Amino acid sequence: MEMEAVESHGGAGRRTPKRDRGISWACVFILASNCFQFIAYFAVSTNLVNYLKDRLHQGSKAAANGVTNWMGTSAITPLVAAFLADAFLGRYWTIALFLVISVLAYVVLTVSAAAALESAAFYAGLYLLALGGALQPVLSSFGADQFDEEERGRQSSFFNWFYLSINVGSLVGGTVLVWVQSSVSWGLGYGIPALFSALAVAAFLAGTATYRRHQPPAGSPLTRVAQVVVAACRKCGVQVPEDASTLHECEDVGGMSAIQGSRRLAHTDQFRFLDKAASVEPSDDKSRPASAWRLCTVTQVEELKCVLRLLPVWASGIVFAAAYTQMTTTFVLQGDTLDPYVGGFRVPAAVLSVFDTLSVMLWVPLYDRLVVPLARRATGHDRGFTQLARMGVGLVVLTAAMLAAGALEVARRRVIARHDMYDTNTGAGGDGEYLPLSIFWQVPQYVVVGASEVFTFIGQMEFFYDQAPDAMRSLCSGLSMTSFALGNYVSSALVTVVARATARGGRDGWIPDDINRAHLDNFFWLLAMLCAGNFGVYLLIARWYTYKKTVD
Repeated sequence: MEMEAVESHGGAGRRTPKRDRGISWACVFILASNCFQFIAYFAVSTNLVNYLKDRLHQGSKAAANGVTNWMGTSAITPLVAAFLADAFLGRYWTIALFLVISVLAYVVLTVSAAAALESAAFYAGLYLLALGGALQPVLSSFGADQFDEEERGRQSSFFNWFYLSINVGSLVGGTVLVWVQSSVSWGLGYGIPALFSALAVAAFLAGTATYRRHQPPAGSPLTRVAQVVVAACRKCGVQVPEDASTLHECEDVGGMSAIQGSRRLAHTDQFRFLDKAASVEPSDDKSRPASAWRLCTVTQVEELKCVLRLLPVWASGIVFAAAYTQMTTTFVLQGDTLDPYVGGFRVPAAVLSVFDTLSVMLWVPLYDRLVVPLARRATGHDRGFTQLARMGVGLVVLTAAMLAAGALEVARRRVIARHDMYDTNTGAGGDGEYLPLSIFWQVPQYVVVGASEVFTFIGQMEFFYDQAPDAMRSLCSGLSMTSFALGNYVSSALVTVVARATARGGRDGWIPDDINRAHLDNFFWLLAMLCAGNFGVYLLIARWYTYKKTVD
């Protein structure tokens, strides 16, 4: 009884066992829903190219383009869900709506696969899934919303386990359900993901009574940003006052701003030009509220400043993603030239990416339960590392992965040179029997890439949520995901440019069709240099960055 009284009337920072249990159950429902959703998603995405080739009878090029076009769309649609969540629907109702759309998409895919319908029906379900499955930034933000400011350590832990739930989904969906599709039937292979998508809806709705914080929609953030830009431009000749306290702000109501559900933001000195939008002119009519297109509040101006400060950090993630995506390209090409047999069992090169997933699943609890407590003792920071420091560690770790891949390539080329093995079709030649390196020599580089994910990708999720304005958290979380999509495009462009530039004059170049004549080691050294350079720029960005401050 006494605990219940404290829970009802105590302050935000007064924790009770009852309250902790409520948060824990809310997180369980959110994580379960996310895991079920990604089991279904990876069951479709992992084997999609084979469905397009085998069932829709598309050529390899058309099937590959179909997959990349769909995945590109899937990387953009999270911004749609995030915008609706922040502006109009709120996170809870956006999640519920898009989960239902996702179930409908899987039903269409299942019926299409089971009945062997035309490609138009399948693509309708596929692109409906691209829309309905775009929930990661909204769901992660909603989960983080369940924690108060005093619970930042637990909030940081939530992001770790949220990312782990994605990787569990990848492991189950990308292996077990892909096997069902390939060995049993496509209809059942898509029917099971439909069931998991329904379980995702059920798990999320089952936790409704435990969710304790709901960020209300605050109207279009794009409109607020446009108002600041227009107001600042209209007052381009106005002198910004030295005393920031004279800038326009709404009346203090419990630290909340005029933006629905958003706390007031403290003034910062960066991007001073934008402060013109909050500068009060003597000619302003104080008898009636000024138009937001001419006079904005400090909080509204700081919203835009927050987004502008996030952009350089976001850009550093593009280079990281470009190196990270080598797991699905050059790592596989390298693995195709190594010995894939263990006893009489053949291990396809693409399957080794499972070691990246297993590495993440190992590193998440290790980071959460061991690294953070040790770092907390050393730094005194409640999260162990600052968010910027955590992401920086991941940038360095990924550089080590590229160096490991390059070192393996040097060793592989030495083996080939020793036996004069250039005829990969016959396996003949050389000064004796050709004994290629085992494909499992690639495992260390996959494991190191997984470790870099835990530091950078999870740190990025947490950072963009924490540093975004309250009313723009879903949208900024969605923005962080677009750096991964752009990183894939940068990787493709880099491979094309390097291949052409190094193959001039009749040379084989670094990335020819015959990988045994390639210089992938040079390409991996180049990626390592780009990662190191990116880290150097990142240090400057981190030093320049000003953390968001609220007026409490």
